Amino acid sequence: MEKILIVDDNKYIRYSLTSLLEEEGYSITSAADGYKALKEIKTLAPSLVICDIKMPGIDGMEVLREIKKINKSLPVIMLTAFGEIKNAVDAMKYGAYDYVTKPFDNDEILMIIKKALEHKYLNEEVNLLRKKFEGTANGKYIVGDSEPMKRVIEQVNIVAPTKLSVLIQGESGTGKEVIATLIHSNSERKDKQLVAVDCGAIPENLIESELFGYEKGAFTGADTAKEGKFEQANGGTLFLDEITNLSDAHQIRLLRVIQEKKVTRLGSRKTLDIDVRIIVATNVKLADAVNNKKFRHDLYYRLNEFNIDLPPLRHRKEDIPQFVSYFIKNANEELNKGIKSVSQQVMDEITEYSWPGNVRELRNVVRRAVLMTPENEDIKTIYIADEIHNNNGDPSRQDDGLSSLKDSKLELEKDMIIKSLKESGGNRANAAKLLNMSERTFYRKIKTLGL
Repeated sequence: MEKILIVDDNKYIRYSLTSLLEEEGYSITSAADGYKALKEIKTLAPSLVICDIKMPGIDGMEVLREIKKINKSLPVIMLTAFGEIKNAVDAMKYGAYDYVTKPFDNDEILMIIKKALEHKYLNEEVNLLRKKFEGTANGKYIVGDSEPMKRVIEQVNIVAPTKLSVLIQGESGTGKEVIATLIHSNSERKDKQLVAVDCGAIPENLIESELFGYEKGAFTGADTAKEGKFEQANGGTLFLDEITNLSDAHQIRLLRVIQEKKVTRLGSRKTLDIDVRIIVATNVKLADAVNNKKFRHDLYYRLNEFNIDLPPLRHRKEDIPQFVSYFIKNANEELNKGIKSVSQQVMDEITEYSWPGNVRELRNVVRRAVLMTPENEDIKTIYIADEIHNNNGDPSRQDDGLSSLKDSKLELEKDMIIKSLKESGGNRANAAKLLNMSERTFYRKIKTLGL
């Protein structure tokens, strides 16, 4: 269960966010000021922080700076009043993941939290895999042994030692960043940095400063000079994910930097020589984007010196058992569990499913199943989100399957609650703890289910 720390001096905001996020299954801790928040950061080790910008004592900007000193990779979402958006934009320059204006929309903040956590876990997974790739010629234990993936690994082994730019194409969740990491780790640049940039996660007005850096005083809020991603990756590899999100103006600037091998920081006239290998990724066919005039053809030819297409998980189902074992092992370590495996019935269900979210979706489903399964047992029940599961590549099944799937979910919740109550001798507080659920949410579910 992800732990989220809410930092806001307004008790009503804290209560509102706590109620909303506990309803979604998150574990919530709140702090009324920056001093308490920084203590919680060190003891709680949250997965994500939501922090108000304007607070007495230590304000949100200072809290953000201190958080980044403690844990640079911890995602922080800033809360701000509508008239203070500039402060929120400045916060993103200091490492905030995103910002939300008050009064906030529940669906919006839930979506931002979901994306922030996915981004965090993806980075952690890539860093872990990168360590495992060191000194190896292949990564078969995480990319799979199927024939489609063997062909991908062959392509990686061919292109990795070269200086060619690489275009990786594939659906979301197929592991494009993993393949980029594998290319870098098997190149002559492996001792230098691999710097990853999600072009879809950076606001339009911050792209230039993120990629190319800026000098002190280049714009309001630029209190110190900052290296851009190109400088950070100098001598190594720059991975640009979701490249089609760049505007035409930024595509032109990127093309010029790649061609000239020089970069100029914002607010500076000095050019810096760079030696960077470029790997880009997209979840759409880049040629289609060019034909639809959504991507520049000159930049396309510059980037597409070598192309790798990643197959979706539904086209390499023989890899699924391997991934399931790998994700169970990871989840056991993360959640301090001892789950053994999955039942044959669950494995059949997993294998038959189309996995529109690919490997990333499979990881999340297995992780949740490990959390919900009693200690030292096999996973006997798997839950796949209704809005995805009821489609499963067959639109005609949507209406027929919706009610039965919802019923199955309710039955699963009912069974788990009854089992937890039996194990706790009827003590509801202890039963809630067994399910990693807040007492408030536990009591509400008891009432809803008529227990």
